[in-house]
Amino acid sequence: MAKTRDMTHGSPTKLILGFFFPILFGSIFQQVYNMVDTIVVGRFLGVDALAGVGSTGPLNFLVLGFCMGVCTGFAIPVAQKFGEGDYAGMKRFVVNAILLAGIFAVVITLVVSLLCRNILQWMNTPDEIMKYAYNYMIVIFLGIPVVFMYNILFGIIRSLGDSRTPVYYLVISSFLNIGLDLLFILVFHTGVEGAALATVISQLAAALMCVWYIRRSNVLIFEKKDWYLEKEYVGRLMNMGLPTGMQYSITAVGSIILQTGVNGLGPATVAAVSTGNKLLQLMGCPFEALGSTMGTFAGQNVGARKLKRIHKGLVRSSLLGICYSLLALLLVILFANPMLKLFIGENDTSILKDARQFVITNVCFYTSLVFVQTVRFSIQGVGFSKHAIFAGVFELVARTVAGIVLIPAFGFAAVGYASPLAWIAADLFLFPAYFWVMGRLKKRMIADGLPFDQE
Repeated sequence: MAKTRDMTHGSPTKLILGFFFPILFGSIFQQVYNMVDTIVVGRFLGVDALAGVGSTGPLNFLVLGFCMGVCTGFAIPVAQKFGEGDYAGMKRFVVNAILLAGIFAVVITLVVSLLCRNILQWMNTPDEIMKYAYNYMIVIFLGIPVVFMYNILFGIIRSLGDSRTPVYYLVISSFLNIGLDLLFILVFHTGVEGAALATVISQLAAALMCVWYIRRSNVLIFEKKDWYLEKEYVGRLMNMGLPTGMQYSITAVGSIILQTGVNGLGPATVAAVSTGNKLLQLMGCPFEALGSTMGTFAGQNVGARKLKRIHKGLVRSSLLGICYSLLALLLVILFANPMLKLFIGENDTSILKDARQFVITNVCFYTSLVFVQTVRFSIQGVGFSKHAIFAGVFELVARTVAGIVLIPAFGFAAVGYASPLAWIAADLFLFPAYFWVMGRLKKRMIADGLPFDQE
């Protein structure tokens, strides 16, 4: 029997922690997909192959980030209906979200697969690593339907307040990914495309486990007659999903511009930044988990019309993120080198030195990243996804300046400051936006004569 969790009653701190930690563990295991790819590629296929796979990070984020953002947006009305207690309406949103995700998956797969090589060329990908970058990304792009299936089902399950079950599936798929990586690269000698295929197959396994879970749900019981699109629900989902997906993509465009600047510094620099980013992605999991937690928490509570409770949750989740930021800084100062050596050989001393500098510079500004996640997802959770797009625009501008102006002028020293500048720029928009959104919600409820902030 599928479990749900009502986050509109009880201690916000306990509920946030109870929801946060399973998502955190899930995010960590999700990063294992990418980390294992990098470790195996770096250790067994060489620095050029590592740089090729690493150089695809921004492109990966642009396309897959849009897919994940759309699914995140599609899940918001599900959480809101769950908070309202409108289970019939919730089921209609789930059905329409799944059908829409399928349509998006087909269209996006066709477009990006055809343009894959062109985009890599536009990114100024060095010739030495082009074949590795293309071979890796084309497999990932062909697996986009799996990405949609995986993310929409995970989003639905989390909207119902269950953040634990997806973790179990991620653990299983992570170990499957490790085994397949070693099998494809060491036994079948497939090259970087084997690492990509291992990721796609592992995500498919997790998605199929989610299908099995939902079929056993006590609040989502489907019949054949339920599977059709409805204009009302499609419109609401598009209003939530497209802005959220665009927000991810706008942020990613800035990352691509930045990566283009990094590519111009040569394969060794690309390898150092790629290696550093792999560690930063792992260390950034708590922020992603806090964002997902606040998205569900805010979504359920706005459905229950508990605005003060949303603010309490935001404050407490942000404090949790700040505490982690300080701990992360201490960890990278003490242990950055041994952690980075997981990805590259000990003989690559110059790459290791640059990667360490890059990582420490980013982690010094982690407190600003806390609010990018918690405030932005709170705004999305209460239904104002379009406003969160502007945070991505601010990030885009900052990374564009870094990629076009700062890196050519100051070289590698400027690379580490690009993301921190983007986070600070986003915060400058998000804080006033949050208070405006909450004030707008309060006025709307008063105008509609709806009671709110009642425990």
